[in-house]
Amino acid sequence: MFRTGSRRTPDTGPAPEALRLVKVSKTYGTDDSAVTALDDVTLSLGRGTFTAVMGPSGSGKSTLLQCAAGLDRPDSGIVRVDGTELTGGSEAELTRFRRGRVGFVFQQYNLLETLTVAQNTVLPLKLAGRRVDRRRAREVLTQVGLGDRLGHRPDQLSGGQRQRVAIARALVTEPRVIFADEPTGALDTRSARDVLRLLQEAVRVHGRTVVMVTHDPVAASYADSVLFLADGRLAGRLDAPTPDAVAERLAHLGDDMMAGV
Repeated sequence: MFRTGSRRTPDTGPAPEALRLVKVSKTYGTDDSAVTALDDVTLSLGRGTFTAVMGPSGSGKSTLLQCAAGLDRPDSGIVRVDGTELTGGSEAELTRFRRGRVGFVFQQYNLLETLTVAQNTVLPLKLAGRRVDRRRAREVLTQVGLGDRLGHRPDQLSGGQRQRVAIARALVTEPRVIFADEPTGALDTRSARDVLRLLQEAVRVHGRTVVMVTHDPVAASYADSVLFLADGRLAGRLDAPTPDAVAERLAHLGDDMMAGV
């Protein structure tokens, strides 16, 4: 069971910490083929922050996001999202929690081609058995610049517009935390900039917390801070990032790990 909260527990408001990991480890494979994706990771992110997670390929970025979001279970350690400990929850409890408190934006959009923009946006509400407020859905779609595309299907949209639908879908449930995995990876420069500004707005205007995995120093510069991973361990943090500062830190990650950063 979850350590705090359940379907019957009234919502007492946002927790001071949006995300907390304590000594989280995750290994894939066994014996000689074992790969340690996360190695004793501890971190804390406050509410209303925008954090980018970066590191070389194989550094554990996506595994960190998946464990933090309750999509994958760590082998050891504690994960708390919005004050609720996910460790030990059943799959049904995790699913219920994600649908109520967490939003997701992925590189591949994950839109259903047979549904309209409006129908894709409200799908999480239907899956969660929540009332569908179509006026609210229209408001969110208008906020992301798609108020005139409600009846369009995904194949009638550009890549940037599809990602904006994905963001609207993540926002419509009013989640506490939004996890974004390479949300600009398939977009052109202009569309990527629009998507990143929408994520900034989700934080600064609507008070959401965004955790974004990215390989792009320019994308990371839109965040309030950047966490660096190397070999499954935290390898530093950069506040108020600029593209040049992020790129330089990435280039020296190996040196930082050797120095014990």
